Amino acid sequence: MPLNAEQQSAVRTVLETTRSFQCTLLDGVTGSGKTEVYLAIARAILGDGRSALLLLPEIALTPQITTRIEQAFGSRALVYHSERSQEERQAVWDAVRSDGVHCVIGTRSALFLPFTTLGLIVVDEEHDASFKQQDGFRYSARDLAVYRARQLHIPIVLGSATPSLESLANARTGRYRHLRLTARAGAGQTPHWSLVDIRGQKLRGGFSDKTLAIMQRHLERRGQMLVYLNRRGYARSLLCPDCGWIATCEPCESPLTVHQRERRLLCHRCGLRRPVPDTCPACGGTLSPRGSGTERLETTLAECFPGVGLARLDRDVIAHRNRLASVLEGVRSGSTRMLVGTQMLAKGHDFHGVTLVVVIDADQGLYSADFRAAEHLGQQLVQVAGRAGRGELAGEVVLQTRHPENPLLHDLFGGSYASFADHLLEERRAAGWPPYAKLALLIAESADADAAWAVLRAIKQDPETVSADRLDLFGPAPALHPKQAGRWRIQLLLKAPTRKGLQAGCVRILEHHKLHSKKVRLSLDIDPYSLD
Repeated sequence: MPLNAEQQSAVRTVLETTRSFQCTLLDGVTGSGKTEVYLAIARAILGDGRSALLLLPEIALTPQITTRIEQAFGSRALVYHSERSQEERQAVWDAVRSDGVHCVIGTRSALFLPFTTLGLIVVDEEHDASFKQQDGFRYSARDLAVYRARQLHIPIVLGSATPSLESLANARTGRYRHLRLTARAGAGQTPHWSLVDIRGQKLRGGFSDKTLAIMQRHLERRGQMLVYLNRRGYARSLLCPDCGWIATCEPCESPLTVHQRERRLLCHRCGLRRPVPDTCPACGGTLSPRGSGTERLETTLAECFPGVGLARLDRDVIAHRNRLASVLEGVRSGSTRMLVGTQMLAKGHDFHGVTLVVVIDADQGLYSADFRAAEHLGQQLVQVAGRAGRGELAGEVVLQTRHPENPLLHDLFGGSYASFADHLLEERRAAGWPPYAKLALLIAESADADAAWAVLRAIKQDPETVSADRLDLFGPAPALHPKQAGRWRIQLLLKAPTRKGLQAGCVRILEHHKLHSKKVRLSLDIDPYSLD
């Protein structure tokens, strides 16, 4: 498909500065053809004798983009991520270390490949949480990619239909160039949104009768559909209605998730596995799974629509290497009419036959204690909704909610992501939160909760810590999930109006306090993506 006027303009603008650093935010609505813009820019860079790196947030996206690159360029792309074998990753490492010209696709770890001819970096879905390494060596692959492009004096493109507030703020101040794609490419149409109020309704495996009727209508019209719930497994807990026993992960003090097909109880935080008991261990009563996960939705749809092609896409599925390709091929070929999945469904997939997206629980994140929750929820809803109506048939988005009057949902429902983000930015500015302030999270982990509390209280009360100009400290307080794998997690939040002030405060802490002791392990997360 030839590029439209907006796409051509974006390509020309980026290619004006290929021998110097320039960060471009490519802000395009879902289905606007951002990938085609990436490929056109990459083709020019490769033709100039330099390599291109395309970073993706999810391994599940690599087969789709690899195929499109090979079709566009007539040559194989190099793929680098954790699911590749050691031999395959070593081959990519050796190839880019040579003087050859390559197009490399990878997740965040690909950023550390030893390129000798790198001429372009693209970060697709730049807002995505997967670009932040949350443990061990903590870093933002997006921000590090910008830094690497600056050091190499090459252009970088950050693409998203729902840009992060940080990137939008950088575009507003002129640090990033802001390019927009305002319309869907080709025959794609913006989908129609509707809210389904499920208050007081008896749901069938998570679905209301109205939602099931809408799904039936789309099946009769030969449409495909995506069903989104950001919770894998069959049920989020297993309990006994007679005595109140709940299957619990003792090291994390949180409910175990039921995985019915494996007959396993699994902790999604520490990985603890246990068999599902036949009866209540406490009283011998009958156990009841509560809440829905993607596995339960799949089971319900198989019962409601027998004979209809059905598949599931979540981390349990992609753990099996060949099953991912099989699921994606089934959707593209049309043999799969219904695809159930987690947030993986919201990330860049281009399924032209999808006419309906169903969001089972639009309320997740509405009332979170995390100040970023509204931003993350808005991004997830807009992204998953954007999978509908990309072909010739009109698209529809159905959101099930128990809070149809919530203003956040109405901002998304009645406006655009741009207006929604503008509203959030003004709220953040008024409250003095990022991107108008800088944060660091100091996390104390210990099997002894009192020891973790004591360390952070000592740091907060240390004159060397509090002497920093305009450095605010909040806490210490328990993490949103205060225990994991037998260790308590207590946090101290540092906030400063400037990066320089925050770094000065962090340096003082590091100079005067050990990060590790026999009892307590301290870690420092700069620009935390969440407060958990």
